[in-house]
Amino acid sequence: MKEQIAVLKELQEVVLIRDEYYQTGDGSRMGEFNAKIDELKSKLSPQVRTIFERLYKRNHVAVAGLSNNCCAACGMTVPIANVQMVMQGRNLVCCSSCGRILYAADGDSVQNRAGRVDQEGKVGLERFSNVKLVIPDLKATERTEAIAELAELLEKNGAIDSADNVIAAAMAREEILSTATDHDVAFPHVRGVEGGGLTVAVGVSKQGIQWDGVKVHIVFLAMIPVAVSAYYLRFMSAVTKSFGKANVRDLVLAAEDAQTLWRLVQKHTRTELK
Repeated sequence: MKEQIAVLKELQEVVLIRDEYYQTGDGSRMGEFNAKIDELKSKLSPQVRTIFERLYKRNHVAVAGLSNNCCAACGMTVPIANVQMVMQGRNLVCCSSCGRILYAADGDSVQNRAGRVDQEGKVGLERFSNVKLVIPDLKATERTEAIAELAELLEKNGAIDSADNVIAAAMAREEILSTATDHDVAFPHVRGVEGGGLTVAVGVSKQGIQWDGVKVHIVFLAMIPVAVSAYYLRFMSAVTKSFGKANVRDLVLAAEDAQTLWRLVQKHTRTELK
């Protein structure tokens, strides 16, 4: 069953990447993603595929990890007997609350140590970040360096437990499909982060960063719990709309310190990011 779980995790990741691409891409690679999804489905046993298809029709997040003996998608506590079966990986175990297929996190999973950044009453990006998680002048010249700078900032401020794990996971995601957009912005991210809520670090490069053949100046590195995978599509769309305006990008690039950058980011995400 461990092999089936591995296929399910890969399948869900490709499905969610396809969903992101549908929001931000030009459509030219949709056939490629659909073919990969069909290939992965063919590796599932008839029983597992039936369960996945049923869950997928309801929500594209059909697979969830265990986080402190809870389903990472719905947050409900999983009975100890079921936790043990998940850890053993011999049987397919579904959450008794939301029905999602459960899996055990491996040693390379990313842990969000900061708890929920999402705060009631906050608006815009301040729901998911703060002034300590912004860099007004990234030193990076290419995407791996940019991701590393922001990941190290997250670790320094206690938001994650391992910058190295975040860098590796974010780069693995980039190899499947670049997160750079046509609006001078990149959205590297790590999905399935255990614990906490959506957490975002922001970096600005004055000189520009080479990102898989595209130059970007604004980078949003996000830690995405399974439960907010669907919301993240709206997050990307809203932020792209906010920073797709040339005058806003110019103001952000001119920011000389973290406080100024943070005020600009707050101001220009309040309307679009809800």
